[in-house]
Order: sequence, then C-alpha cells, then structure tokens
Amino acid sequence: MEVHHPTAPHTHTIIFLHGRDSTAEQFASELFESQATDERTLPEALPGVKWVFPTAEVIPSKRFSGEMSQWLDMHTTEDPHELEAEQDMSASVKRIQDIVAAEAALVGADKVILGRISQGCAVAIHALLSGNLRLSGFIGLPSWLPRPKDVSRELSAGAYDQAVKTPVTLCHSEDDEVIDIRFGTELNDTLVASGMQVQWCVCPDGRHWINEPPGWTTLWLS
Repeated sequence: MEVHHPTAPHTHTIIFLHGRDSTAEQFASELFESQATDERTLPEALPGVKWVFPTAEVIPSKRFSGEMSQWLDMHTTEDPHELEAEQDMSASVKRIQDIVAAEAALVGADKVILGRISQGCAVAIHALLSGNLRLSGFIGLPSWLPRPKDVSRELSAGAYDQAVKTPVTLCHSEDDEVIDIRFGTELNDTLVASGMQVQWCVCPDGRHWINEPPGWTTLWLS
C-alpha cells in the first residue's frame, strides 16, 4: 500500500484503487503527474488530503494462464460481464472496507472519499454499498458495475440506506478502447435509478483514463 501524507492539516482522506495489472506505486505516480487547468498537481491543489493507494493481490488469471495484480479475475475487458458468476471479489471488498473503516476512525466517514479506476472502481462500488457507510464521496473513472441486476434488486429493497446518501461522480471517455462507455452508462443508470446523487461526466476523449486537464478540474476542484 502506498500512502502520501498531507502537507497541510489533515482534513480528508482519498482512497484510490488502481486498475488491473497495475500497482499502488505505479498508479500514484501516474495520478500525481496529472494537472488541473491551473497547472497544479492534485497534491498541490489538495494539500490537506491524505492519499491512500492499496495494491491488489497477485492472483491467478484463468484466461492468461498466469498471475497478475487484480482485484478480481475478470475474463475479458470487451465484455466484463462474461463469466461474471465465477468472479470472486469478496476478499478485495472486505479489504477495502477495512481501509475505509480505519481512515473513517481518523477523520470521520464524512471526510473519506473512495476513488478508483477501471477494475478498482468495479470492486469499490460493491465495497461502498455493502459497507453501508455514508462517505464524503465516491469517484469512479472508466469502469463498469459487476452483477448489475443483483445490485439493482438490493438497492430497490433499501439494503444500503446509508451508502446511497454518498454523492457519486463518474467519468468515462467516449473513446475508451478498454471498457466501452456503454458499461459506464449502465453503472450510472443503475445508481441513478436507486435514487443516488450522481454526477455523470462524459469526455469526448481521454481513452481509458480521463480527459486532461479539464476532467481533473471537474472531479477535484469544482
């Protein structure tokens, strides 16, 4: 796990999960190179934030007959729902919930933001909902929602009455060549249908990342 401490009094914690076949260190480096429209990096723009970057376990990949860092063993990015019943994310969800609880004990759940990209986002939204805490916010970059029908049914039943009060911001690029934007739209539509407050940001370009720098300004500095 990679942790970057604030350079000003600690006001918030952002927990950010990387995507498949990446690491906390690699993702943190890429994220902190990004700039907003005023050319500030994220740590410069948010000096009171503690940044926590968990690293996924290295687990077997059935499709690639090897091992890689991933939050769950997805079969394909072309259709992340393929063979979804075989994807066990329970250990990753529990681990993220433990990290959220630890940071909430320091600053309060209403000062914790859960953020993630791609596969990290897919796992984190399940961690948010089943943990049933109202956080300061949830930020998801290009991703999808595993088992959307199950989530929709549970949301409709009122199972996550506190988690649904967490404000959500989702961003997806139209030219994303890894996770098609239709899967991001499905995630957005499912959460909106449950009554969650969702800001849906569509970027014309940015591929499997986010349009820089205006996208970062929208996410962090608005």
